[in-house]
Amino acid sequence: MATPSFPTRRRWLRQASLGAAAVAGMRSLPLRAAGAAVRAQRVHGDVWFVQGEAELGSAANRNFISNAGFVVTDQGVVVIDALGSPALAQELIEQVRSVTRQPIRHVIVTHYHADHIYGLQAFKAIGATVMAHRGALAYLNSDTARQRLAASRVELFPWIDERTELVHADRWLDGDTLLALGGERLHILHMGPAHAVEDLVVRVEHAGVLFAGDLVFRGRIPFVGQADSAQWVASLDRLMALRPRWLVPGHGPVSADAQADLQLTRDYLQHLHATMAQAAENLEPFDAAYAKADWSRFEHLPLFRAANRMNAYNTYLRLEQLGAGAAAAKP
Repeated sequence: MATPSFPTRRRWLRQASLGAAAVAGMRSLPLRAAGAAVRAQRVHGDVWFVQGEAELGSAANRNFISNAGFVVTDQGVVVIDALGSPALAQELIEQVRSVTRQPIRHVIVTHYHADHIYGLQAFKAIGATVMAHRGALAYLNSDTARQRLAASRVELFPWIDERTELVHADRWLDGDTLLALGGERLHILHMGPAHAVEDLVVRVEHAGVLFAGDLVFRGRIPFVGQADSAQWVASLDRLMALRPRWLVPGHGPVSADAQADLQLTRDYLQHLHATMAQAAENLEPFDAAYAKADWSRFEHLPLFRAANRMNAYNTYLRLEQLGAGAAAAKP
């Protein structure tokens, strides 16, 4: 995504009828809520989550398009993901405080995509320890991350602005990790590279709950981006072997039928890979391959029109670059 120029931002501000003085004044006041409220829902026992909207991120929805969760223990709270803006994160903190007086000790980042991490600075401000997989460092130190934040400061303003920061973890993980707190055991498992290189999932042992991050999009089309769909399928196979009782996806409602929802995401990715692999192997033009592909099983899902063609095109390009032999390999 290209970095918007400063003249572009000024035009945007003029169109919103906000001069520089008005903007400064507005930022000194609490932002008014927009879109859906951040509302804690019990998953099971002391495990909770909040559900984002099934939309693309925008100023209208405050970038509240992903899920987050938290686990309450006798020695503190563990939060999973930080939502897509500091204001959203502050509402999540307030939801935690409405449930328990225990302090927030840790925030586990499943992956460093904008809708999951732009709220991190709110948790740093209250002294929480941020944990993430070391694989995210390459992205955090890249021009891509800086350009994405610059674009978000325009596209998601005022929820993302010049005060919004890219927050590094306090504790970088190199592999699977056990976090024991207040009698609860949280298994932090590295499942990447799949949706992202640094993908983590969190299995709450006693409750039987799995926070799957963006390895699972429930009730909507996944965002594939530059992901390796074959490795993503393999990671889903590993998750299915865990047989969780409850599944909290990165997007969409909580599931009490985890195997079925894991299978649906897996089936979509496998179909995407197989369809585009055949086209790449046969040197078939993308437009022709996409037009003749059978998407009927998935076209009713939310965001199909917004995401599916882009998913297919990115997968096609990746497999084309890998060569015919790699493209033909089944996930």
